Amino acid sequence: MKVSATAGQAQGTRGLAERLGFKAGQVVQEVGWDEDCDEELRASIEELTGNELVDEEYDDVVDAVLLWWRDGDGDLFDALSDAMTALADGGQIWVLTPKAGRPGHVEPSTIGEEAATAGLSQTSSISAARDWTGIRLVAPRARR
Repeated sequence: MKVSATAGQAQGTRGLAERLGFKAGQVVQEVGWDEDCDEELRASIEELTGNELVDEEYDDVVDAVLLWWRDGDGDLFDALSDAMTALADGGQIWVLTPKAGRPGHVEPSTIGEEAATAGLSQTSSISAARDWTGIRLVAPRARR
């Protein structure tokens, strides 16, 4: 017998995506997915936005990028630069890294330095999921 989620559980799941600032109708590109990624967070973003997460091969503009990043994944500056190419004006990049003390953790200062080098500003950080910390990055608005 399949049991559906209670309203409270559904709201809790949806709340993860809302806390990260996602909204209905947004297109979110996911980069760096692996088996250690938080499936509850991924599902909550898809539920709230009403869209499946798109991958690195997506060739249109996106409203946000979800970048799963671990120590040893490569060059963060390059990954951020690549993420910005598809990002709409006013879009955001969430860098998700394992929490302190967990394998693959990246220090927030390292993310901040690489973000600044890529021309991004860090606006907030949050406990994004049980094992993941999220750091929100935005590009400066284009001058008119």
